[in-house]
Amino acid sequence: MKDIVSKQGLSDKFHIESSATHTDEIWNGVGSPVYPPARAKLREHGIGTDDNDLGVSQKRARLTSRADYDRFDFIIGMDSANIRDLNRIFGGDPDKKIFRMLDFTDRDGDVADPWYTGNFDATWRDCSDGCHGLFRQIMVSPEFSEVLADDNDDNNDEYGDGTGDLGLIHDDFPRG
Repeated sequence: MKDIVSKQGLSDKFHIESSATHTDEIWNGVGSPVYPPARAKLREHGIGTDDNDLGVSQKRARLTSRADYDRFDFIIGMDSANIRDLNRIFGGDPDKKIFRMLDFTDRDGDVADPWYTGNFDATWRDCSDGCHGLFRQIMVSPEFSEVLADDNDDNNDEYGDGTGDLGLIHDDFPRG
């Protein structure tokens, strides 16, 4: 998601984090780094490289906290078990912020878990499609597109005409 947002020049408009729903990735109070095969798949797609690190080299797992519910507009789980855990951690989802990653695609179900399948290509496809779908939904949502277009106090955009049009082609942004 950070790569998609970065390629649109909108990194300063988004706050994107990843967190775990279990302590499996937190050892002795220290989060584990990005799993080496996952890191290799990211590099294959130009993410986590010297030119495009996006925080991959410093990433350490952290545990989702109850406070995260108020900090984020969207909370995405990879599978049904994550959704169940997120609802437990947050005590429900009164603001309808919790989604499965594939909710933003034309497919239903859970993201392929490479820990069990060994298929990092399927996981990449699921996550990439889900992130692109989420980005598209954010960009076409009046609630968020107005916030994204509000660059300064006089409500001018990059074209100076006050329309809030950032010049993005919502259904034709770069694919990772």
